[in-house]
Amino acid sequence: MKNPRFTRAGAAAFLMDNAVPLLFVLISAVAIPFSGFSAVYLIQELLVRLARNSFLVLALLVPIMAGMGLNFGMTLGAMAGEIGLLFVINHHITGVHGVALAMLLSVPLSALVGWLTGIVLNKAKGREMVTSFILAFFANGIYQLMVLYGMGSIIPVGNPALVLSRGYGIRNAVNLVEIRQALDNLILVRLGPFSIPLVTVLVITGMCLFILLFRRTKLGQDMRAVGGDMAIAEAAGIDVERTRTLSIVISTVLAGIGMIVYLQNVGTLNTYNSHEQVGMFSIAALLVGGASVSRAGIANVFLGVCLFHLMFIISPTAGKNLIGSAMLGEYFRVFISYGVISVALVLYALRRQRGRAGASPGETAGGGES
Repeated sequence: MKNPRFTRAGAAAFLMDNAVPLLFVLISAVAIPFSGFSAVYLIQELLVRLARNSFLVLALLVPIMAGMGLNFGMTLGAMAGEIGLLFVINHHITGVHGVALAMLLSVPLSALVGWLTGIVLNKAKGREMVTSFILAFFANGIYQLMVLYGMGSIIPVGNPALVLSRGYGIRNAVNLVEIRQALDNLILVRLGPFSIPLVTVLVITGMCLFILLFRRTKLGQDMRAVGGDMAIAEAAGIDVERTRTLSIVISTVLAGIGMIVYLQNVGTLNTYNSHEQVGMFSIAALLVGGASVSRAGIANVFLGVCLFHLMFIISPTAGKNLIGSAMLGEYFRVFISYGVISVALVLYALRRQRGRAGASPGETAGGGES
């Protein structure tokens, strides 16, 4: 018979390791009856959210593999995706061709900003997350300067639907009707009451396969080694800084493509802050799925997107039916999106402290957590 102390310790460790997803399961279980939504409606909405957001969240996995934590700098890739879309809309390139061209245009720009971000983060080892967070703010200022003053004055814009009435600067909201759901509706499969965007699902599946295969490549193994311990990886002959930079470049490029997948589904580009919301919500969704700063997998992505966006779907209506105010539900889900990041970081620090306390002095001197 097992010792009860080990059972209690195991249960406590399980609760700490999975506190965030368990909390969201509890919140959803309480809120769903108050929302009044049917199971069919909720499943269909989750299918839409999975197709819309999963690619962006998957883009976060590579830097975590390399030990660089949560890539708040993915916002830079999202900006590159938006610029690609603005070019496509300006030239009236419609349908799936427009989506594909926007992705191609975003790649060199997102690779460039990813490379610059990687260089900066290599100068801030151990503080990558806060540095990338501040970099995103800095890059957002440059992006807004270019879009608000550069486009139409320095960069020619021929589509009057894009430009402000003063003759330069892009409108706050851009209608993407020419490419709206072009990827999603290319092959739409209906299973009973549910509609499944098959091409988008195949794109996301391809992304998952890429990540699984990438982990087995030489570069993927190098990233895992660097994420485990940079000193040991360097002693083994791995170019640590180059490997870390490549992880950020790959993540930023994927974030740019994921932003286009996201926006073609939404159908509207909020020019000046769409990228800010997407970056924060993607990171929050990954953490809700049980990922940590140092460890995340594909299962965490899909579990997190389901739980996080289920709360987004039900909270306004549940708030209205429960206390008569839908606005409180809106405030609640914004509060949760930031709060879950704080809780996850605190739990990560506690787990790391617990791991150090349980290790011998020789083990703790070895480096970071794998």
